[in-house]
Amino acid sequence: MTRLALIRHGQSTWNLENRFTGWWDADLTEKGEDEARRAGGLLKQTGIDFRQTFASVQTRAIRTLWLALWEMDRVWLPVEKHWRLNERHYGGLTGLDKAETAERHGAEQVHVWRRSYDTPPPPLPAGSEYDLSGDPRYEGVEVPAAESLKLTLERVLPYWDARLAPTLEAGHDTLVAAHGNSLRALVKHLFGVPDETITGVEIPTGNPLLLELDDRLKPVSARYLDGDRARDLPDLP
Repeated sequence: MTRLALIRHGQSTWNLENRFTGWWDADLTEKGEDEARRAGGLLKQTGIDFRQTFASVQTRAIRTLWLALWEMDRVWLPVEKHWRLNERHYGGLTGLDKAETAERHGAEQVHVWRRSYDTPPPPLPAGSEYDLSGDPRYEGVEVPAAESLKLTLERVLPYWDARLAPTLEAGHDTLVAAHGNSLRALVKHLFGVPDETITGVEIPTGNPLLLELDDRLKPVSARYLDGDRARDLPDLP
């Protein structure tokens, strides 16, 4: 039995300001740092001997992992970072206040952009202040102009197949620090969640989701370590 722990980063500055963040590199708030440390403490209590860790290339996920590993006395663990674990790209919504966006475009339209499975938001204009095509961490990467959850899943799955699955198949208990939508994509894949219901699956910040996987990497058990902040989980496959 191999264990996989998924951590959504702690609260970010743009979470606090209620802004669409996506690929923009917002940092953690003080509360987010506390959430990350608490996540590490909860993981330490499990006694699991994690041997490999992964994160996106976004600061809030990387720092969440660092702070968690410090609490776990596991700062020496290898950390692999990859853009395929990044948050969903919110396109032209990036940086906008969510409430103001709903007033401007209508709550129903914003709900479609945020919660439909396969409808992306408007694309981010080239040259926007939030255009990351020139960011050195994405050298050689075709930075998306906008993503739906479906496109996010299509971006995450190759990394699952190439790096996460082989690590777990080798018997290494693994920790992944990423984002609400990239982790939602992994949950959809692992649990076989239907397209029409996956967008309703909420993953709380800083609350590790611990999965036990069988030899086929199918979940046989799943639980949030902080029961007071747990959300409903999909049925096991």
